[in-house]
Amino acid sequence: KKTQKPEVHKFSIDMTCESCSNAVTRILNKLGRVQYEINLPNKKVCIESEHSVGTLLETLRKTGETVTYLGLS
Repeated sequence: KKTQKPEVHKFSIDMTCESCSNAVTRILNKLGRVQYEINLPNKKVCIESEHSVGTLLETLRKTGETVTYLGLS
């Protein structure tokens, strides 16, 4: 049986400082079942998750920042 590997989704988030990236960290940890990497200088977040893109977008928008879905990495 092949287990499906979660997809890695790339997002651009208008993060300007450490507190912005902390907000992203906080809401993603609340969502659960995600692994992610935040790249503050490039304003990018890669999320490995089985959640839908819609759920991830909605969650990231709770930071109050502008979020753009960049596709699968």
